[in-house]
Amino acid sequence: MKTIDLHNTAVLISRTDSIGDVVLTLPVCIWLKRRFPDCTIYFLASAYTEPVISCFPEIDHIIRWDELKEKTETEQIAQLQALDLEACVHVFPKKEIAKLAKKAGIPNRIGTSHRSFHWFTCNLRLNFTRKNSPFHEAQLNFELMKPFGVKTLPSLEEISSWSNSSFHVPDESVPQPFAELRNAIVLHPKSQGSALEWPVEKYVDLAGKLLEKGETVVFSGTEKEGLLFRELIPKHANCYDATGKMNLKAFIAFIAQSKALVACSTGPLHIAGISGIRAIGLFSSRRPIHPGRWKALGKNVEILENDPGCTQCKKGQSCPCLAQISVERVLHLIP
Repeated sequence: MKTIDLHNTAVLISRTDSIGDVVLTLPVCIWLKRRFPDCTIYFLASAYTEPVISCFPEIDHIIRWDELKEKTETEQIAQLQALDLEACVHVFPKKEIAKLAKKAGIPNRIGTSHRSFHWFTCNLRLNFTRKNSPFHEAQLNFELMKPFGVKTLPSLEEISSWSNSSFHVPDESVPQPFAELRNAIVLHPKSQGSALEWPVEKYVDLAGKLLEKGETVVFSGTEKEGLLFRELIPKHANCYDATGKMNLKAFIAFIAQSKALVACSTGPLHIAGISGIRAIGLFSSRRPIHPGRWKALGKNVEILENDPGCTQCKKGQSCPCLAQISVERVLHLIP
C-alpha cells in the first residue's frame, strides 16, 4: 500500500457518532498532526460532539454533519471540493458520506474493507475486524492510519498520554452554583441507552457514603435522565442536582475542575479520562462491550468489573454482573 504524504495538504476525519467514539478517535488526529505538522485536519462530526473536539488544538476545522446533510448534493460536493482534500478517513462507516467523498473526487478515500459499500466508494481499504479484536477501540482506529505511515498499533499508554497532554479545558463559564464547586465527586448514573448501567440505587447509596465522609457530590445527566432519578438524590447541603443545568461545553469545564467521576461506559467517563481527573468506569465483562475494547483513556482511569472471568460474559450472554459491583469497591477508588 502506498504511503500518503500530508505535508502542506488537508485530510478529513469522519466520525459522526457519539461522544465516547469521538474521544477515542481524536488520538489519530494528534498522531497525524505530529507526523505532518503543516497539514490541515478537518473533522466531520455531529454538532453535539463539537465542544469535545474543540478541546483539541490539533483539529483545525470542524464540519457539522447536521448542517452539511441538509444541503443539496451539489452544494455538499462543492463544499468538500473547496477544502482541497488529499484524503478522507471514514473512521465511522456511513454510506451517505462515503458516496459523497467519492463524488467530490477526494483522491484517497480510506475505510474498512468490512463494509460492502466501501468496495464501491473507497480506493484504500484496510482489512481488520473490530468486534472480535483483542485491541482497544482507540488502537483499532490506527489501522486506518496505515496509509499515512503507521507500522504497528501504538500502546494504550502512549495513546492515553497523547490525549491527556493535548486536552485543553474549554473557555466556558460554569453556571452557579457549580462554578464554586471544586474537587466534587460527579456521579453520572445514566447513558442515554448507550451502555449497560449500574443501578441508580447504588449511585444513591454511594452518594450517601461520600457525604458522610465530607465530600461534595454532584449528580449529572440530561434533563430527561434527571426526571428518572431526581427524587432519589439525597437532600443534603453538599449534594447537588446538575441534570439539565449545563450545556456540554460547560459540563466539560466542570468535569475538569472536579476530583472524580463515576459512570458506566458513556461519554462523560471518556471526558473525565482525557481531562486527567480520577475516572471510575463500571463495566460488564461481555464482549464486545467489555473494558478491553471501550475503557476510557487517561492516566487516572480506574475500571471495575464484577468478575472478569464470568462464564456468561465469556459466552456473550446477558448477565447481572455489572449490577453486582459493590458500592464499597467504587468508594475505595475515589481519592
